[in-house]
Amino acid sequence: MLKSFFKDTIIYGVAAVLPRVINLVLMAIFTYVLGKAAFSDQTQWYVYAAFINVILTMGTETSFFRYYTQEPDKNKVLASAATILLITSGIFLLLGLILIQQFAGFLGFSDQKLVYILILTTVVDTICVIPFAYLRVTGRPLVYAGIKLTNVMVLFLFTVLFLMIIPKLVISENSFLQFFGFTGSFKPGVIHIITANLIASVFTLLLLSPYLIKIKWHLDKSMIVKLLQYGWPIMIGGIAYTINENMDKLLIENLIGKEENGVYAACYKLSVFMTLYIMAFRLGAEPFFFRHAGNANAKNNYSTIMTWFVIFGCIFSVIITGYLDLFAGIIIKNKMYLEGLFIVPVLLIANLFSGIYNNLSIWYKLTDMTRYGMFISIVGAITTIITLFIFVPVFGIMGGAISTLITYVLMALVSWYLGHKYYPVSYDITKIAVYILFASAISALSFLVFRGDLMVNTAMILAFIALVYYLERKEFRVVLLSKK
Repeated sequence: MLKSFFKDTIIYGVAAVLPRVINLVLMAIFTYVLGKAAFSDQTQWYVYAAFINVILTMGTETSFFRYYTQEPDKNKVLASAATILLITSGIFLLLGLILIQQFAGFLGFSDQKLVYILILTTVVDTICVIPFAYLRVTGRPLVYAGIKLTNVMVLFLFTVLFLMIIPKLVISENSFLQFFGFTGSFKPGVIHIITANLIASVFTLLLLSPYLIKIKWHLDKSMIVKLLQYGWPIMIGGIAYTINENMDKLLIENLIGKEENGVYAACYKLSVFMTLYIMAFRLGAEPFFFRHAGNANAKNNYSTIMTWFVIFGCIFSVIITGYLDLFAGIIIKNKMYLEGLFIVPVLLIANLFSGIYNNLSIWYKLTDMTRYGMFISIVGAITTIITLFIFVPVFGIMGGAISTLITYVLMALVSWYLGHKYYPVSYDITKIAVYILFASAISALSFLVFRGDLMVNTAMILAFIALVYYLERKEFRVVLLSKK
């Protein structure tokens, strides 16, 4: 069972990691093309897109997993979930186009074209949610990975076209390209980046359309009600979670300035390695947890998965911190952004706790107590906002990193406490704490004392891996013996 889990997770990991690796290549282009203020604007566009997508999906993805694994009539669940998202996205599209001026003013965008593209992109992405979920729950990680990789390749090609090739062309006055800001002489900007994103989303929808076409459309009101009842607390929790993830990119600009926010957003991208790891793990874990919830050994498996999640997360953290300047030099092509690198080690540990919370959240999903997930996320969102106002004016962009760390530690602790009460799993808390403390100590030494010394940092990384092997030597022996 665990071998199956890790196999799927590796495939999902490829689907998550390779696109983000390409995005890191694009990051080098963005930091080369955009100034700090424009980078801040681009970041805010994607933050708004994240909020809209959470609202439009209404927690339906997790609801779909929950009932698809339980109901004998699989198509009823599939059709009902897809219908919900078609309705929400259709209503949003209609209202967004009618109220485009008010929408643009509310979001603070002076260029309404940015809002048009925002509306269209989020609608298309919402429609793609259930087909992607269907591929995951039916155990088709290779198809899932292939479509995700195609999406990012289209994004990459059109981004390079818009930012690197078209600027060298002569654009006529009547060309449709002028709608997207392409004129005879122009500087590539945010609109060209998000236009490439829209094209990639539409292409992805075309690839997923066979799965939508195959649905036997039959509205089942009782199933729609079940999906919405299960999903709405997840939606509220998702909004709160998006606040935890993104409110710093909105508030830092208002608290200390747009250029500082641009530096923060660029350096925040370097913590993407931990985010990638968490994403890959979640993509494999969520359907796995639901499929095997009835097994007698399920809780032991959940505990084992949590321990190894933390182990690999800590290894990633010390490696990224040890070679941080090397990674930064590859990803960020303008030195003006490098002044904010000191936030990265803190964000890595913060995102690790975010992943721990994601793994712990299985208790309220399996017990149909999703309202607790909503409450925990709301607590996290309130903590995020309060700590941002407290720490950012005092510590600058480091205040954003500190806020993120405090929020996710608190959410993980609260979820563990409630989970222990309602769905007890014997997690190895002592071992997990040891790994996190050692990883944090090594990261601090690496960045504050031995920054740039590759030999010393490599030695510390190897020492940490040796510690892992020593503490987990029994498990390693079991694996080696099982292969024999």
